[in-house]
Amino acid sequence: ELLPEKEALLEFKSFVSDPYGILSSWNSSNSNHCSWVGVSCNSESRVVSLSIIGGDGYEEIWGLENLEVLDLEGNLFTGKLPFGFVGLRKLRVLNLGFNRLDGEIPVSLSKFVGLEVLNLAGNKLKGSIPDFVGRFFKLRGLYLANNELNGTIPAILASKCQCLQHLDLSGNSLFGGIPHTLGKCWRLRTLLLFSNMLNGEIPRELGQLHRLEVLDISRNFINGVVPADLGNCIELSVLVLSNLFETWPNDRNKREKLSVMLPNVANDEYNHFQGSIPIEITTLPKLRVLWAPRVTFGGMLPSNWGSCESLEMVNLAQNGFSAEINGVFERCKNLHFLDLSSNRLSGELDKKLSVPCMTVFDVSQNLMSGSIPRFNCSVCPRASPLNLDLGEVYDPLHGYTSFFTDKTRLANHLPFSFANLAMIHNFSGNNFTGPIRWLPIASERLGKQTDYAFLASGNKLTGSFPGSLFGKCNKLHGLIINVSKNQIAGPIPLKIGLTCRSLRFLDASQNQISGSIPPSLGDLKFLSVLNLSGNKLQGQIPASLYRLKYLKHISLAGNNLTGAIPSSLRQFNSLKGLELSLNSLSGRIPQDIVKLEKLSTFLPDNNKLSEQTPAIFTNARSLSSNDLLETLSLNGKVMNCSDIPGNHFLNSCNTYTLSASPNLTASNGDQPKTKSESGFKPVEIASIASASAVVSVLLVLVILFFYTRKWIRAARVQVAEPKQITGFVNIGVPLLYENIVEATGNFNASNCIGNGGFGATYKAEISSGVLVAIKRLAVGRFQGVQQFHAEIKTLGRLHHPNLVTLIGYHASETEMFLIYNYLPG
Repeated sequence: ELLPEKEALLEFKSFVSDPYGILSSWNSSNSNHCSWVGVSCNSESRVVSLSIIGGDGYEEIWGLENLEVLDLEGNLFTGKLPFGFVGLRKLRVLNLGFNRLDGEIPVSLSKFVGLEVLNLAGNKLKGSIPDFVGRFFKLRGLYLANNELNGTIPAILASKCQCLQHLDLSGNSLFGGIPHTLGKCWRLRTLLLFSNMLNGEIPRELGQLHRLEVLDISRNFINGVVPADLGNCIELSVLVLSNLFETWPNDRNKREKLSVMLPNVANDEYNHFQGSIPIEITTLPKLRVLWAPRVTFGGMLPSNWGSCESLEMVNLAQNGFSAEINGVFERCKNLHFLDLSSNRLSGELDKKLSVPCMTVFDVSQNLMSGSIPRFNCSVCPRASPLNLDLGEVYDPLHGYTSFFTDKTRLANHLPFSFANLAMIHNFSGNNFTGPIRWLPIASERLGKQTDYAFLASGNKLTGSFPGSLFGKCNKLHGLIINVSKNQIAGPIPLKIGLTCRSLRFLDASQNQISGSIPPSLGDLKFLSVLNLSGNKLQGQIPASLYRLKYLKHISLAGNNLTGAIPSSLRQFNSLKGLELSLNSLSGRIPQDIVKLEKLSTFLPDNNKLSEQTPAIFTNARSLSSNDLLETLSLNGKVMNCSDIPGNHFLNSCNTYTLSASPNLTASNGDQPKTKSESGFKPVEIASIASASAVVSVLLVLVILFFYTRKWIRAARVQVAEPKQITGFVNIGVPLLYENIVEATGNFNASNCIGNGGFGATYKAEISSGVLVAIKRLAVGRFQGVQQFHAEIKTLGRLHHPNLVTLIGYHASETEMFLIYNYLPG
């Protein structure tokens, strides 16, 4: 005869779908039910713990009156939270996390007065948090994250929270303030409230949580001053005040609710604080992670970080900090992540900074000067993990460091292998001078498991392109180098293909590099992006480049290259963009161009190419968005504009045909804004329009390029009024140069919403509630202000349903930008 508990287990199994056979040991022939998978018994053979994964569908559990632990996390259970659990009077741990349960949290759970851990995270539960949760006087862990809960955090939650150690309410739609009564939960060690709709200020009472180790209030709408009382949380290790990365899947869904719940808060911003970070926080002895980007901090960068022996990750990017960083972080030997980008920091870098050991060092978009020194770094320490006893649920520090590191890696285009160590050193957008003599990476970090990005675009770096820069290259798994927009001169090292075979991304555009393109570049078999545009390169395009089978984007525009376009294009199987504009190339466009099925952008304009183009295009749309001027045929028939969109000047075209066109130029490392697609993806200005709107900007540039063809005489340059704005559309507010520049923060990176080969795009609020998009163009790419005026005025009179409205523009010898209607999304 079956024991009652054995019968209850078999009854439970009958309701569970077991596609992987995990419960195969549960059968009547096996008399010892305590040996069944997922079943644990006490000394009296009574079932006290039940843990199952991989099941699907259940109704209730009965007959297990001694059950203390029920762990059904990570299954596919659906429907309402079952009421059949109420008979389990001795239940201490109920874990139903990450299933597909819906409905409200039932009042029947209130009968579990002895509950110590309640995990309902990762379901689809709705409604508010019931008050009875505050009556679980033994509760140590409450996990309700990633549901669809709303309402406020009940104050009664803190009425009997003397045992509560871990509270996770993140990823819901909770609103209102953070209850100050949480300060009574004196045993609290983790408090996770991120990704909600909470507002108000941080309660000073949280400073009473002397055992608190992790506090995350990011992605809410909290404001005010960060209270110095948090300095009393002497065990605090992780403090996250803001986070620009999406954390839970339902983050995007809150945008629609936001305009109703908080009508006075912009739906693209989160926590905003006043002042700076109190010294009481920066000197916390156990602080390991401080994450607070773009929270409107200002004033002087905190200079007192105590002994900072524990400090590992600091992100204060996109704030308004000023002062120098010398003497601030030199003692922080365990610091491996430091992001101070997009502030107002000045001065020179101290060689005592342990930059070569840091996985992320980012001081881009500041006002720093001097040279990039040879940093002193004798030994790189290994970071020790934080030991948090979280009931074996998760380790917050490991989760935070992994999450932030991986997100930063993707944002900087380092997706080669997630198993590898990713290192990013970003010096872009400053006033650094002098030559680059070495890569600032420690020898301990070298190895075939390391991907390294050296980003230094937009400075005043000089000197030649030294071969020593690539000296460590073959000791890396992958190398990214972006030194564009500097004053680097001289030739490219002849043996670069032999000394740097791990090179995957090279952007040296807009420098003064001369000489010829070395044929050894064809040996860089993993190269994905090559941008040498805007230099003084001469000679022919070496045929060896077409051995680069992984190459996706190549730009050689704006040089003095001659000869023909090599005919061996067939090897470019992955090529998406080919830019050869503004050279002196001759001959015909090779017939093999039609075989590049992935090619979406081909720009051969402003050369000396013959008028004949390939006669047969088997895939016409692979040639969208270029400047071919002749009549094209497809199988002997003249093609219409709609057959190959983006070729606005074909003889057979008498109307404009618009099509999406990705930007060819490799994304700048100083402002990575796009996600990558198994490598590198061209930067798209998706924030201001649909794909057709991107073409409206590209169309302007195509017209300008066409006008510069050799048989058209250059017009006499006339300088526009330096402060004048020419408008086409009345938007109800005056268009003033000073207002435009001020609204973009003087073109500050924090307002940048896209970055492409012809310039960056900024969001600007020129008056209360009036948003526009400012496309700032690279002045040096155009032939003259007069021609710019003429063509922009022509475009300003065009009206097309697929074009974003061109409101106006400014053009002078020192500044050019377009003003467009801002379209979010």
